[in-house]
Amino acid sequence: MRHLRIRRLATTLPATTLAISLLSGGAPGVGPASATTATAAPTAASGEAQVRKDLRRLEVSFKVRIGAYAVDTATGRSVRYRAGERFPLLSTFKAPLCAAVLRKARTSEPGLMNKLITWTAADVKPNSPVTERHVENGLTVAQLCEAAVTLSDGTASNLLLKQIGGPAGLTEYFRTLKDPISRMDRLHPELNDWTPREKRDTTTPAAIGRDLLVLTTGKALHAEDRERFNAWLLASKTGAERIRAGLPKTWTVGDKTGTNSDGFGGGNDIAVIWPGKGVAPIVMAIYTNRTPGLATDNRAIAKTATILARGLGRL
Repeated sequence: MRHLRIRRLATTLPATTLAISLLSGGAPGVGPASATTATAAPTAASGEAQVRKDLRRLEVSFKVRIGAYAVDTATGRSVRYRAGERFPLLSTFKAPLCAAVLRKARTSEPGLMNKLITWTAADVKPNSPVTERHVENGLTVAQLCEAAVTLSDGTASNLLLKQIGGPAGLTEYFRTLKDPISRMDRLHPELNDWTPREKRDTTTPAAIGRDLLVLTTGKALHAEDRERFNAWLLASKTGAERIRAGLPKTWTVGDKTGTNSDGFGGGNDIAVIWPGKGVAPIVMAIYTNRTPGLATDNRAIAKTATILARGLGRL
């Protein structure tokens, strides 16, 4: 049996594509055409009604605002809650950012992923566990992507944004994904400064969920780049207590989190999820925020993931 192997980030962060294997070694399916459907589920209408009821109750219990979107690629069924409302992207933007970098490397700048990037100590921002150790020698673009997605390195994301034209370049990339809503306006950490009614650096659960769907299971990326992108998500080390915690341990989850415990207590997670070998994946996007003074609560995100999976008939 081959096992999912996720190599720990070394000080040199070798730029290799992480191996993906499920259960007995098959690669995750990339869409409903190659998948087997899940067990019988409740009707779509009844499933979504129960999701709304359960999430309203969860909001009251945890004093949190929840935005959620999930789609089952085996059936095309989706469930949602406040899915059209805006939430701050926070660090979830680092996943589509690296997808944009992969696309540029594939379409207009060959060799970009192996390009060495250097910076100074003055460039290092908070929450930069990898780049703060490599001021003297720098890292390749591929290594910066790995750091940004797997450890949410903030400085890495700023350096990567420069490769695609800054925040405006990422907004433009969202538009190529047929996403008219998601937008980037500022760098890290300023983008985390969010209050209700703020549109800068925001998305909706439905918009980012559909983006993640086409990036992880569709044709938005070249097949080799899609595999590399999924591998980064699978190697993420920041989401153990979020979507992953609300699903069976036998399921394989690749995700990207976002957090801002100051101000309005934002906590996000977007994920592609394989419930088993030969079963088409689920894509989830969960965004939360709380009133000032209340920190991010991972339990609310985990419980939301459980409710969404149940609403899709997967649990």
